[in-house]
Amino acid sequence: MTSSRDEILATIKKNQPAPTELPSLDQDWIQYDDPLLQFETVLNSVGGRLLQAENLSLGQTVITELLETLKPQKIYSRVPDLLGSNFEDSLINDPHQLEDVDLAILPGEFAVAENAAIWIDDQAMQHRTVLFIAQHVLLTVSKSQLVNNMHEAYDRLTWDKRQFGVFVSGPSKTADIEQSLVIGAHGARSLTVLVTKE
Repeated sequence: MTSSRDEILATIKKNQPAPTELPSLDQDWIQYDDPLLQFETVLNSVGGRLLQAENLSLGQTVITELLETLKPQKIYSRVPDLLGSNFEDSLINDPHQLEDVDLAILPGEFAVAENAAIWIDDQAMQHRTVLFIAQHVLLTVSKSQLVNNMHEAYDRLTWDKRQFGVFVSGPSKTADIEQSLVIGAHGARSLTVLVTKE
């Protein structure tokens, strides 16, 4: 005796659409006359903020206003040339010890103009939890590491040494309830990207 489950699966199998070839990835993907302007426009639209500096040392001045606004008590930094951690982060061996981080400063590997995403992996973070648990996040990236689109971005990824990596675009947000956008719903309340020329 055939079960109703088997009948349903058999019917689905008989009525499958004809297989089609996958589209070619060898195409002329979107390019921008000014990738940085595109990046900034999209970043602003998703709730982020862009700052620019010649290099990380000069970036210290650029982030002064941000620090005065946020008034972070606990800073975790993996970009010491910009600003160091204000606690002994080398002693952290349990991610729960990062639960009260106000500002996480992390180096992005590259950025994508198309969607304002920044690629960051576990080597840059040391503790991947900090990206999701910190109240505010500041990512740094060099302008020379800005690509136009996600196809270029994926071409840059290698998986031989990476264990974890993520594209970040804007702060945490949701619009699940009545399509009303809420920033900082279940993660970082703000995301700032510092783009340097060097």
